[in-house]
Amino acid sequence: MTTTSQSHRSQLTSGRRVLLKISGESFAPPGQLGISPDELAAIAGEIAAAADSPGNLQIAVVVGGGNIIRGAQLSARGGFTQSTADYMGMLGTVINGLALKEALTHVGREARVMSAINVPAVAEPFIRGRALRHLEKGRIVILVAGTGNPFFTTDTCASLRAIELNADILLKATKVDGIYTADPKKDPKATRYDTLTYAEAIEKQLGVMDLTAMTMCMEHTLPICVFDYKTKGNIARVVRGERIGTLVTK
Repeated sequence: MTTTSQSHRSQLTSGRRVLLKISGESFAPPGQLGISPDELAAIAGEIAAAADSPGNLQIAVVVGGGNIIRGAQLSARGGFTQSTADYMGMLGTVINGLALKEALTHVGREARVMSAINVPAVAEPFIRGRALRHLEKGRIVILVAGTGNPFFTTDTCASLRAIELNADILLKATKVDGIYTADPKKDPKATRYDTLTYAEAIEKQLGVMDLTAMTMCMEHTLPICVFDYKTKGNIARVVRGERIGTLVTK
């Protein structure tokens, strides 16, 4: 384990492929639901700027749906089976994916929405070979509907798709600037990790990702970078390989 006093080396060079995981909350102001035009434009602008980075950079994006519905919370309150609630959550990610595609198109970036559940009127089905072709043509691929199965989070979807698409790194955009020893909002003595191993993140229960997602990354030695997307320019910086956030590797 190392702390912020030590720097991790760049994980990206030109000609690389990255998978960016963004939460549904990034589409709305803090504490609010739905899609804010301002927040949507900001996140699309940041992704577009990252795609314009030098080199043959390919970007796939997995979006969450927490700004619209959280299946697990709905199920926990009763009245819904978790399967039904999870499918509702998947549909929420489809809404976000369509919004992001339109926002990217507005700023001049070509994008495609690919869904794990069949919604042919609004999105292509996720087919690995087709997704790779879109990426090779320079299109931003927006992946929605999670894995297409209940009981799996969008973190697990991000890990799965990153591995399927041979991504070099999984970039998890969050509201904090990395992984801390404790919740920095509650513990003023909390310190940020510069690097962690998968085993340390799991053992310390640091809440980086759910256990299934983290285990998949560990088994396939897929690096994870957790960083703050709210700081302007951070998405572009992290895809360029600048030292930012917390890097999780073997």
